[in-house]
Amino acid sequence: MSAPTRSLRVRRLGMAEYAATYAAMRAFTAARTSTTEDELWLLEHPPVFTLGLNGKPEHLLSPGAIPVITVDRGGQVTYHGPGQVVAYSLLDLRRLNLGVRALVSAMERAVLSLLAARGVTGHLRAHAPGVYVEGAKIAALGLRVKQGACYHGLALNVDMDLAPFASINPCGYAGLRVTQTRDLGIPQDTHTLAGELAGALARELGYTLRPAPTAREARCGDCPTERVR
Repeated sequence: MSAPTRSLRVRRLGMAEYAATYAAMRAFTAARTSTTEDELWLLEHPPVFTLGLNGKPEHLLSPGAIPVITVDRGGQVTYHGPGQVVAYSLLDLRRLNLGVRALVSAMERAVLSLLAARGVTGHLRAHAPGVYVEGAKIAALGLRVKQGACYHGLALNVDMDLAPFASINPCGYAGLRVTQTRDLGIPQDTHTLAGELAGALARELGYTLRPAPTAREARCGDCPTERVR
């Protein structure tokens, strides 16, 4: 881990529709240049299942009324919903001189350190990216890299309805249990833990954090999801 020498612009986007956010990430990545500042978007999504680029539809067991969106990240199927911290990492990996595996490891370490600070021991699984506690998944990761820049990111279960996970094989694993920070005795809400996660990611990747306007403050057009509506 290097000393912080780069700035990471942090946007808190609140509750944001998945499709608009996905379009905004792709647009941001397509438009960025070698001098574009890296960004971290912190938000929650209304209920949605997302299926990765090579995802197998058979892992969608009974989605019911929850929408299913096929996206271009790696991985299989996962669920997003209120009470889950989603952190989208829009980074120039070439400028960071960082490979995808190293980025995934840094993201996993950030979650592990957040949990450890609350007295919870997390662990990793070979060939199954993400963070687990006593065999149950608490954080899922999925990335996409185009021309040396990445988007998508990680999702940390905080205080949500976990029932929809029973309608899928989470991340392609039948019977995989999921958990969340609330059920592990961590009382902090999504806003607090999102901030802690941003700080942990910055430390792992050598950034200093630079807050951006909130979604409410950015109605003039600074908010990415506003620009694509």
